[in-house]
Amino acid sequence: MDNWWLNAVWSLTPTVLIGLFFWMVLRLILRADRTERRVYQQLEDEERAKAGLPSRRES
Repeated sequence: MDNWWLNAVWSLTPTVLIGLFFWMVLRLILRADRTERRVYQQLEDEERAKAGLPSRRES
């Protein structure tokens, strides 16, 4: 019976590890996108303020 459990663990390990890796990569991509959008919005707000235009958030 011990051999059966060991085989079950070894057969599930690659699937779980690849799933965790995929989740981590997607999470990093989404966080980077969110951060980039926030920084771009801040830059755009600063440039609009310099030009005397209202912020897009206010419109």
